[in-house]
Amino acid sequence: MENPNQPPRRPRGQRTDVTLSVSETTELMAFLIAHLPHKNRNNIKSLLSNKQILVDGKVFTQFNHPLKPGQIVTVAANRAPQTSQYRGLTILYEDQNLIVINKQAGLLSMATNKERDRTAYGILSDYVKKEDPKNKIFIIHRLDRETSGVMMFARSERVQKLMQESWNATTKERTYVALVEGVPNPEQGRITSYLRESKALIVYSSQNPDTGQLSITNYKVLKANNGYSLLELELETGRKNQIRVHMQDIGHSVVGDAKYGASTDPIGRLGLHAEVLAFEHPITGQAMHFNAPVPKLFLSAVKEQAD
Repeated sequence: MENPNQPPRRPRGQRTDVTLSVSETTELMAFLIAHLPHKNRNNIKSLLSNKQILVDGKVFTQFNHPLKPGQIVTVAANRAPQTSQYRGLTILYEDQNLIVINKQAGLLSMATNKERDRTAYGILSDYVKKEDPKNKIFIIHRLDRETSGVMMFARSERVQKLMQESWNATTKERTYVALVEGVPNPEQGRITSYLRESKALIVYSSQNPDTGQLSITNYKVLKANNGYSLLELELETGRKNQIRVHMQDIGHSVVGDAKYGASTDPIGRLGLHAEVLAFEHPITGQAMHFNAPVPKLFLSAVKEQAD
């Protein structure tokens, strides 16, 4: 009888990822040598350079990376994909169940009535069909067109359903950074309101629980300069346009967001980026953590000016 906690078996002949538990403090190379006796040091160096070694869901290439008890080391069956050919997104991680990407600003998550081809969904759909024309992908959550950062897709309808139905329980961290107009006071706080979307696709905020869905955003000023602030935002709920509306609520709209009150556009794009997504893998239960670096434009806007 198969263990229900184990990932589903691939058909015979296909390689699968190997998952290993760390039981004592050590370094990555020593751990891999001990747990992969059929591979020599050069084989393991190749795995590291090919980005096939993950610790708690994050790729590490340094042989001397420290490990501590309780961590999970994954040896991916396949080398990390070459992503330079995909204009508009970078693949951060993939396995037989999920694909995680860093989406650039300007790329739609999925098709609309106006645009059907140039989307993250379309690019990834073509990508998986190169392996097998029957392959499909399924969207788990969306980012606005002008928002960049970490986004996730499922490789089956079953995994999509598992992730969406358990989203609040299994999503451990969802952190954004935003470049906003002015400096919030206080510099750290919690915004709570009820959001509803009009027929004109504009989201409105209210303190009346009968008029929308509960929405909670925690914010903290990381840096302020030149009339702008860089904020870290932690979502307790994930409503459409939640951050953009909540920033308007406190009088500090996201730059470039004329729809929700911004009067300036210093970086030529919406100042919103999904920096961190951490969650429990829907099949293996493994802790997954992905990070998309803050765009340099955001940092340059709050950089001190030279005399």
